[in-house]
Formats: sequence, C-alpha cells, structure tokens
Amino acid sequence: MDQITGATGGFIENFGGLWTMLVTFATSLMRPWNAYQVLIASGIFILAHLIDKYTSPLIYGWMRTREGWPMWRMRWMVTLHKRLRGIVFVLLIWLTVAIMREATWPSRSYLLAIGAKLALAWLIVTLGTRLIANSALRSVVRYGAWIWVTVSILNLTDDFVLLAESISIDAGTMHISLWKVLQALFILGALFFGARFVTRTLADRIQKNDALSPSMRVLSVKLMQFIVFGVALAWGLKASGLDLTGLAVLSGAIGVGLGFGLQKVVSNLVSGVILLLDKSIKPGDVISLGDTFGWINSLGARYVSITTRDGKEYLIPNEDLITGQVVNWTHADDFVRLDIHFGTSYDDDPHLVRAVAIAAATGVKRVLSDKKPVCHITGFGDSSVDYVLRFWISDPTQGLTNIRGDVYLALWDAFQENSISIPFPQREIRLLSEETPHQALHKGRTSEK
Repeated sequence: MDQITGATGGFIENFGGLWTMLVTFATSLMRPWNAYQVLIASGIFILAHLIDKYTSPLIYGWMRTREGWPMWRMRWMVTLHKRLRGIVFVLLIWLTVAIMREATWPSRSYLLAIGAKLALAWLIVTLGTRLIANSALRSVVRYGAWIWVTVSILNLTDDFVLLAESISIDAGTMHISLWKVLQALFILGALFFGARFVTRTLADRIQKNDALSPSMRVLSVKLMQFIVFGVALAWGLKASGLDLTGLAVLSGAIGVGLGFGLQKVVSNLVSGVILLLDKSIKPGDVISLGDTFGWINSLGARYVSITTRDGKEYLIPNEDLITGQVVNWTHADDFVRLDIHFGTSYDDDPHLVRAVAIAAATGVKRVLSDKKPVCHITGFGDSSVDYVLRFWISDPTQGLTNIRGDVYLALWDAFQENSISIPFPQREIRLLSEETPHQALHKGRTSEK
C-alpha cells in the first residue's frame, strides 16, 4: 500500500510540474510577437493546403504517364504525393524562419523555428516508418517516435521521463514502469524491423541457391527466421531494462498449461521439421492423400498447402502426412505408369486387339514413346475377353484423369476402324406361361382331385 501511495504521489507531483510548464507556455502565446508567429504559421499552413489542392491533380496525372518506372519508385512517388501538403509546409516555414532571422531579432522567430523543427521531424518519421510492412508495428513506431521527437524538441525530455517512471507497478521484486514499457516497445519494434529486413534478404539468397534441394531451402529459411527473431526478442528485452525474473514461476505454470493445450500444434511443428529433413515431399511434388490429389505449393510450419486440379487449395496438417499413407507420384522421378482396363468380344482376334490397343496408346500426345505401352490379357469374363493396357507419362502435374480419357477415346476410334466390338452384358428373359403362380397352383390341386 505504501508503494502504491508513493507512486501515486510521485505521479501527481510530476504531472503537476509538467502541467505548470504547459500553462506557462500557453500563456506566453498571448504576447504580441508570439501571437504574430502563431498567425504566420497558420497562414503558411493555409497556403500549403491551397498549393496541395491545385497541384496534386497535376502531379497525379503526370504520375499516371510514368508506365516504365519500377514498382519501388512508383510507390515512393505515391507516398510523397500523399504527403505533399506536409512537404510544402515544411519548405515554406523553414524559408520564413530564414527570412525572419535575417530581417529581425531571433526571438521574433523562436516559435516558428520550433514549429519548423516539429514539422520536419514528424515528416521524417512518417516517411521513415513507411519502410515497415506490418501496419500494427508501423503505427506503434510512428506514434512513439512522434511523441519522443516532440518532447525532445520542446526540451521536456526529463519531465516526460520522470512522469513515465512515476506510473509503475511493483510486484514483489519486479518493477515495471510506463517508461520501461515504452522503451521495450520502441526497441523491440526497431529490432523486429531489422530482423524482418535481414530475414527477407537472406531468404531471397537461400531460395536462389540451386545447390540446396527445395525442402532444405524451406528448412533453412524457417530455421534462420526462428534464430534471428529469437535473438531480436532477447536483445530487445535485455536492452529495455525489464527484469523478468519475477515471471519465472508464472511462465513455468503457463508453459505447462500450454503444453497440454497445444499438443497438436507442437506435433505438427515437429512433423514439419521431419518432413523437411527426410525430403519425403517437397514443393512441386504431386501427391495423393486419401481422396485429395494435387501438387504441393508450400511447406508451412503447421500445414502443407496442396492445390488440386479443380483449383481448390487444401491445408493438410503435417501430422497427417507423417502418420497417414501418402502416394508421392514424383518422389524419385516424374515417370508414372497408368493402367487402362477394357474388354472385347470373343469373336475378335486377341493378337489384333493387343496390336491395335498399343498403337492407339502410342499415338496419344502425352504417352511416352521410349517406354512403349504394353497390353496383356487378364482373363476370360462372362461377356468379354479382358485386357489391361499399361503406358507411361512424365508429367503427372498435368493430370491423370484427362490422359486416361484421351487413351480411352483413342481406343474407341481404333476399335471402330478395325471392327473390334466392345461387348456389354445381355440378359434374355423367357416367359414360360402367362398364368400367374396362384392360378397354376389352383389348377394343379383341381387335377389331383
């Protein structure tokens, strides 16, 4: 209770001192030359707004004609176009400050100089944070930088730090203040931005390394991202000055609870690492898992993305690929053998049927000619002589059903040209009598009498 009372008293005292300074600053604005400077700054802002209003459409139309520009240059032009009013305001106010310092006393441009510094700092922060891709992280860094440059330019750094330090929580040996939290957010944001840039650069180089297999590239990228972001998090927490030793017991209890609740997640993570290490599947492979047939788009930490022939994307958990039966059509090579079953009439010569079937399959575009198709008799059925036609393809990613359909169509055309018939089951029904079973039974009993 004493700690809370002391912290509250320190906060009120520091806030009171800061509030007094702000009131004094606001009162000073009522002096003649200070009021003139505020009016001059307002006039400059209105002028910058008018310039932006009339020149922005012209610049936008000029940008639309720059079709040959690279994408990064066009993005920066769009960013500058959106900040045109701020850029014009910064140029005009600094020009005004330079003129007033040459024409009159420096004290009569003091507020204008502060406004020029703030406008320039805010503009630099706005343009610099555009490099951060994550919108949430970008907003945290931007607003934090705006607050810090503002209190620095106004010479309120010490008062702001004391005020932020007075807002704190003490839990045993752990002391967490608002200032330390703000430090941690800013440092972690900067380190995560740097880690993201490093991981993207290294990931591009790893993906372009032909000496590594596709699965090893994915594993190397994931491992590199885990290490870089882990180091960034550790450095950020250490540099922010947060003492996390008091959270050791709590974090251990939370870890046990998460261990039970996230068993499937951990299993999928481990299974993903195993899949990358044993190289059983890799991006681009054609696989079958149950009723799902398609090719692998990417290997994730938790799932594998598979796209089927009809454009559907399935997210298969890594654990299912480890524990289930998976058919990898392109594991060792891209050669796949397909079987076609058909039957012909007993009146057709089997030798002719086999020769015609092989010739028909060889004429199909995707069927390999160097691996010659073969045709065998598999049995004598009730209505037909049964055959199996086997042929090879080297592009399973183009589909299996369509190539089977092409071969069936080629067989149909070849059998029509050679008068080979494809029989179908026929049934003959004979009516022995028109009497119903009841009538026949009654007639039999009458004859016995």
